[in-house]
Order: sequence, then structure tokens, then C-alpha cells
Amino acid sequence: QISHAMDGQSRKHRILMVSDFFFPNFGGVESHIYYLSQCLLKLGHKVVVMTHAYGKRSGVRYVTGGLKVYYVPWRPFLMQNTLPTLFMTFPIIRTILIRERISVVHGHQAFSTLCHEALMHARTMGYKVVFTDHSLYGFADVGSIHMNKVLQFTLADIDQAICVSHTSKENTVLRSGISPDKVFMVPNAVDTAMFTPSSNRLSCDEIIIVVISRLVYRKGADLLVEVIPEVCRLFPKVRFIVGGDGPKRVRLEEMREKFSLQDRVEMLGAVPHAQVRSVLISGHIFLNSSLTEAFCIAILEAASCGLLTVSTRVGGVPEVLPDDMIVLAEPDPEDMVRAVRQAIDILPGIDPQIMHRRMKKLYSWDDVAKRTEIVYDRAMQSSNTNLLDRLPRYLTCGAWAGKLFCLVMIINYLVWCLLEFLQPAEGIEEVPDIGPLHIHSDSVDDQCEAQRN
Repeated sequence: QISHAMDGQSRKHRILMVSDFFFPNFGGVESHIYYLSQCLLKLGHKVVVMTHAYGKRSGVRYVTGGLKVYYVPWRPFLMQNTLPTLFMTFPIIRTILIRERISVVHGHQAFSTLCHEALMHARTMGYKVVFTDHSLYGFADVGSIHMNKVLQFTLADIDQAICVSHTSKENTVLRSGISPDKVFMVPNAVDTAMFTPSSNRLSCDEIIIVVISRLVYRKGADLLVEVIPEVCRLFPKVRFIVGGDGPKRVRLEEMREKFSLQDRVEMLGAVPHAQVRSVLISGHIFLNSSLTEAFCIAILEAASCGLLTVSTRVGGVPEVLPDDMIVLAEPDPEDMVRAVRQAIDILPGIDPQIMHRRMKKLYSWDDVAKRTEIVYDRAMQSSNTNLLDRLPRYLTCGAWAGKLFCLVMIINYLVWCLLEFLQPAEGIEEVPDIGPLHIHSDSVDDQCEAQRN
């Protein structure tokens, strides 16, 4: 079914990255997709990104490095997610897969409806699919129960999965029931060329603690409300810079008014990603108060800028940095104040330039891309299966849910047959590859050789 997509592609892949989360929105998932795509392009693979429209940004756009992005004309309805439609997205996803001659579909983030639907349609059409989970979820609350069932449906028929930390891998395996043998651990990374320390070392006469985070419950904004006043009381020479926006910003503003800390707590509001470094290098300590985190890219960015990190001991955070670069605390105000005190004591011994050089050795997007390349190779080696072979996998998802999932996949298969009848794949024009020279270096060399002969 996709043999035409594999002609001449024994070494290089043609990848479609799918997620509701991409630029101009900013966050960990968006950065991961962007940097991973750029590095895969450098390795000679073709990469195309598919996401929903953002404001007036709709249609096909090209970003840095010749990365092609499809902003499909759907609008988000909740937390940057598109409305779940199951089958309505099939026609445009099918067209993109055929036009771009895709070989691997890579979905990102369990909370993305567009990701789940794209993987479902790709499997129906016989494409190889890979899924990356970027977050941790619980097991007891209503939202997590429903999300875990959706994840179980998607991962029941997946070729390979990627998690960003060992904690995240355990969480995903427990939530979805996927075989651990199919799950790879590939961490996030940081662009160390972008996040460099200040050339002038800051004086410790006044210690500045930086917080850059979305001000929401999950990121521990309520903890900050209790920690900041206590730290300011205990350490008169400490000042806070808080960057970020969200529904909990009001609580922080109220705390600042209540304790008269206007001169010691600076609220920056939302910080564009291009300005994050300039905020980070103005401080000595980076404070992360997340209540749940699969892997925290913000910690990497702060460490790359030479800041000592104080963080809650949650999720995959303990795996991110060596012990001498981070002070961990329980998500409790008293313990966090204790951790800040410890960080202030060891601060004189921290050299930002040495810390930056260590980060360059520890984390690299090129390394992440090469490890992801191995996952794609493994996915391509998995056997092709027809609908009848795949349906039993969904039956294991539950007494009622399994039958419902089977029905959904059968209907999806019939929709595909209808689309093939109304618009045969042979009638869809394939687009020429336009991008950096390194993508076409092999084909150009082949053409030159043919002309010589």
C-alpha cells in the first residue's frame, strides 16, 4: 500500500510529525518537535510537520532549514486542542501522506487529538507509526482515566513508542498496557548555542532567583505563593524574577500585595522564547516548582545558562541533571525553603562557564535525532499486518471498550475504501521535494553520475 513511498528510501526516512502543539505556540513539546525536525533534516531525512491553524496562520508554511509545516484549517477549542472528530480528518491526512510520500508518521503528546487521529488513519492505510509521550498522567481522577483509555486505544496498534525519561516510560507502560520492548527512552535536549552564560559573572551581594513557567496548578504556582514570602523573610538580600502567565498569576499578584514585596518580586508576564536567555542570565538560581513533570526542558535551559537549579523531586526531574547541579525538594513549602537555603549556601562554588561546558557534553539535539533515527529503523522493520490481524489487539483493551475500538477501526477502514474510490491515490499529485541541499545530495550525486555515463 505504501511501496511507492519507500522507493529509493532504504536509508532515509520521510517523516510526518503530527501534534496540536507547534509554533507559534511555545512549550516543551513545540521545542522538541522543532529541534528534532531540524536535526533529522541535517541527517538527510525528509521531515514535514502537521498541526492545526493558529490565528491567521493557515495553509503551508516553510520555517528555518526548509522545514515544511501544514497548518490545517481547524481551530482549537480547548487548551490548543482541536475538536475530536475521529473520521473528519481522514481526507486531508490521507492527502498529505500521499502527496509527501511519507514512510513514517510520528505523533507527539497524549493530549493531542490531532495526533491520535493521524496515527489511527495512518495505521488504517498501512503506514509505520511512532508515538512520543511527553507528559505524566495519573490513574485515579476522571480526566486521567479517560485519557489513559484513549492512549490504550492508540498504542494497541503502534510500531514503536518513545518516552522522554525512565519515569515517563514506566508511566506510559502502566497506563496503556503496551509492551515495554516497544518503548524507547530518548531524552529531550537543549540548544546550548542559544542558552549561554553571561560573560560577566554576577555579584552575590544580591541573589536573584528566577522562575519561568506557565502559572498554572500543574506547574506548582500555588507552591510559589507560599515559598516566595518565606524566602524573602529569611533572606533580605534575595530578589525574585517571575516570568510567565496563566490563571494563577492573580494569586501571585495578591501575594505580592499582601506581603508588600513589590520591590523584591518582579512579575514579567509572558516571556517570548527568544528572550528567555536574557531573563535567565540575570539570575543566580532557577526555581522549578512543578507538581508533575516527565522531563523539564526549562531546567536544561537554566543549567546551560549557568544557573544552579532548585526543583521539586517529581516525575523524571531527578534524572535530568547531576546531583551537584541541582538541589531537590519535596513539593512542600517548608522543604522547598530548605532547598533554597542549601542552594544559597553552595552558590559561591558554582562556575557558570564550567556548568555550560558540562551541559554541552550531556545534552545534544543531534544525539536525540540519531537515537530517534534508530527507532524509525526499528519501526520500518516491523511486519505489515492487515485489518483482520490488527483487530484482536483492540479487543484486549476492555470488555466494552475493545469492541467499540474494533468498530471504530472497521468504520475507519470503510471510510478509507470510500476515499480510495472517490479519489484514487494515483490521482493525487506528489509534491517535489524543496529544501536544503543536504536533503537532495544523494539524488543530485546520482544524476551527475548518470550524466557522466
